[in-house]
Amino acid sequence: MPEVAFHAELADRTGYACRLLRKALRRGARVRVVGEAAEIDRLDVALWTFEAQDFVPHVRLREGLGAAALRAPIWLQEPDRPWPQSLPAPDVVVNLGPQPVTDPGSATRIIELVGSDPSQRQAGRERWRHYQAAGLSPAAVSAAQAG
Repeated sequence: MPEVAFHAELADRTGYACRLLRKALRRGARVRVVGEAAEIDRLDVALWTFEAQDFVPHVRLREGLGAAALRAPIWLQEPDRPWPQSLPAPDVVVNLGPQPVTDPGSATRIIELVGSDPSQRQAGRERWRHYQAAGLSPAAVSAAQAG
């Protein structure tokens, strides 16, 4: 069963996600990021531009991806897209979406990124309860602990 960590009260979830993914890349982790289309769009652009000297290699999962998707360490996925069987399993799933991760595959960690506005906090609470009901023990992680 995966470990579930909630990073909450994030004023800039996209910027935080970029830093978190850069850290995961440096540690050699394969990461699947799940989120609604608009959130994935913002993250896709930000990963190209958030640091002038850093590039975080990633691919947005779409129909007909070839070998580039196999080489990418970070995959951006909208929740309605199935996980391609040709890709290796991720080590970590990062959730930017309002729904809980229901299929983490063989990932050892689920990281929930929760913004500071009331609707995101409420959705985060609901996801927390979902994981508890599924027999998992979510943990709160402060931004200082994660960095």
